[in-house]
Amino acid sequence: MRISATLAGHFVRPMNVQRLVCAAALAVGATTVTTTTGAQALTPVQRTRIDSIFASFDGTTRPGCAVGVGQGGVSLYERAYGMSDLQHGVPLSPQSIFHVASVSKQFAAFAVALLAQDGKLSLDDDVRKHIPELPSYGHTITLRHLIYHTSGIRDQWELLGMAGWRYPVDLFTQDDVLDIVSRQKELNFTPGDEYLYSNSGYSLLAMTVQRVSGKSLRAFSDERIFKPLGMARTHVHDDHAMIVPGRTSAYEAGPGGWKISIPSFDTHGATSLFTTVGDLLKWQHNFEAMTVGTSALMKDALTSAVLNNGKPANYGFGISIEKFRGTEAFGHGGADAGYRADIVRFPQHHLEVAVACNFAEATPNVHSRAVAGVVLEGKLDPAPVAAAVAGKPVALSASRLAQLAGTYKARTNDQVLLLSAKEGTLVIDNYGIPMQPVDDRHFTVFATPVEFTGEANAIPTGIEVAALGASMVRMPAFSPRAAGLAQYVGEYWSDELRVSYRVSLKDSTLVLHPFKQSSQPLRPAFADAFVSGQAGTVRFTRTKGVVTGFRLTGGRTRNMAFVKSRAAR
Repeated sequence: MRISATLAGHFVRPMNVQRLVCAAALAVGATTVTTTTGAQALTPVQRTRIDSIFASFDGTTRPGCAVGVGQGGVSLYERAYGMSDLQHGVPLSPQSIFHVASVSKQFAAFAVALLAQDGKLSLDDDVRKHIPELPSYGHTITLRHLIYHTSGIRDQWELLGMAGWRYPVDLFTQDDVLDIVSRQKELNFTPGDEYLYSNSGYSLLAMTVQRVSGKSLRAFSDERIFKPLGMARTHVHDDHAMIVPGRTSAYEAGPGGWKISIPSFDTHGATSLFTTVGDLLKWQHNFEAMTVGTSALMKDALTSAVLNNGKPANYGFGISIEKFRGTEAFGHGGADAGYRADIVRFPQHHLEVAVACNFAEATPNVHSRAVAGVVLEGKLDPAPVAAAVAGKPVALSASRLAQLAGTYKARTNDQVLLLSAKEGTLVIDNYGIPMQPVDDRHFTVFATPVEFTGEANAIPTGIEVAALGASMVRMPAFSPRAAGLAQYVGEYWSDELRVSYRVSLKDSTLVLHPFKQSSQPLRPAFADAFVSGQAGTVRFTRTKGVVTGFRLTGGRTRNMAFVKSRAAR
């Protein structure tokens, strides 16, 4: 089931450190460009250090990555490591074309902003003015809400996964997305109340571009963005069967070796940009050169959304806004099937970095910032050093780990983390993710800080994940008796998904059987609620004490209603 990860899935994964020794150790097709005024050429030492970041991906027996470094509109370094196509022995090169997944979003946002600049629409238009198929939720959802991920519209990938679509086997189209999004009767939240990533919003933006301009997002972007910027090897890929010379294959690691992992869909806006690292450097420099777009548009694109409560979302027009070692950074990552990508720009230093990889285990966001650290050495705040790396491993007592273990629920929705102590380590049990201790109340999960709240040396009252704006509260233990589990067994129907799920009881464990997906054991979380690492949280509902349905909450889709068959009540 391609259901987006819950809270734990938002943590940034660390760089894969496995090393492969290969006879052909040289990267393919390095490009170094003589610079002009305003850009400083990389030294041989810097180039060697950048190569070392990607050294484990080099060779002829595995997929890899390409990197591009630009400054002041000049490409300083472009190089590739590893193979583009393992079946045919084709190496990666700086000119290799990658599917860059969600890096696509800023192009869709920019296209809509150009139409606003032309006076063809307003970013504050009600979305239903352009997409009348969407239901009215009693709240106005604007194009700007879609751009900022503050619309509350449920995520297309989770919806399709919940409905039984199998990613990446089934072919998804724009019509499929519009159909399932238009059937939703509820939002995740009131528009503007929260930031919650929603791919649906960007597919709707692509549809808006087509309806307002009369041109597909592909044609519009080619005319208004790619050609003016000289991005000759870039296009919006809206035909999955189209042959693209120079396109990379993509892979994921399996028990028997590398397996092909290529997405199959004709949906775009949220994804499906095909490009090279060199073209991505040209795109990023446009925010400084303003070849395409006015200064007002650029300012708007790089300004954070502000939620209804006045807090910033740290997200602009498909662009994440962050601080990296004390300096302002604008960027975005992308992940689809075996493709991974990340771009990041440091305006204070006129530096652009692009990394694209063709294997699922890659973490290009880590690589791109490591490259920036090399180029900007001496110009950034010191890199933080983890306690374990500094030679100060932290070990917590069994009694303290037992205090921390328990069930934690998000304050605003039904997302749940089940924490348990295993072999001296605190683990997010429903995902099998270990937490690294900093001290007895501070941890990191894939480099994201997590703090347990409450009095010192006592059972915590909750968890705060400041980087994600997430707050969770500790829930009382829920241990239903085996005899009481039978009341949850039955068939459940969703009008919005048009599918039926079954809940069965096997060996005193509830089992969820989603439509066309693998069965999943359900673990008790809190009263009437159970969790699965794959499906999310299943919270059963009652009428006059009798179980009559449940609500399913994933990472980006909340409170999906299912009604229990009357025969099973």
